[in-house]
Amino acid sequence: MVLYINCCIRRGSRTERLAQAVLKKMGEYNEVFLPAEDIKPLNEKKLCKRTELLNAGELENSMFDRAHQFANADKIVIAAPFWDGSFPSLLKVYIENIYAVGIVSHYSSDGTPVGMCSADELVYVTTAGGKYIPDFSYDYIKALAQGCFGIKNTRLVVAEMLDIAGMDSEKILRDAMENA
Repeated sequence: MVLYINCCIRRGSRTERLAQAVLKKMGEYNEVFLPAEDIKPLNEKKLCKRTELLNAGELENSMFDRAHQFANADKIVIAAPFWDGSFPSLLKVYIENIYAVGIVSHYSSDGTPVGMCSADELVYVTTAGGKYIPDFSYDYIKALAQGCFGIKNTRLVVAEMLDIAGMDSEKILRDAMENA
């Protein structure tokens, strides 16, 4: 099963259009549309509850449904526009909520994270109005995927320079969609 994590705030966004081209080649998928999810940053009460459940081995609690969905996916596609040098904060909040030790990773005896996710590939899809800089978006997701979740294969699909005067943004996007 392909898990599509859609962090495109505007339906029909350029990033979503590019992601749809990627998904079309992958077949059926389950979508998590983050703007419509009731997902919030962890606060003290929720963090304590999560820690209590994890320590008790109660991994089937509904609090971990998103973590299980992520851990059990065969492939993961994340669509997140490049905003202000990174991705929308909703994606970080989602990651914070799915990162449950014992479900998506565990720790080795020396404290190193060991991934437990089933996915053999994570595809990160983004668009940028100017030059795309992956440091605080794709590179961050890639580091988590490979270093913590156990997803060794990651791929970046990007269309950039879409808001630069004189550039044909529709052609750039179409070319990226064809090459996705």
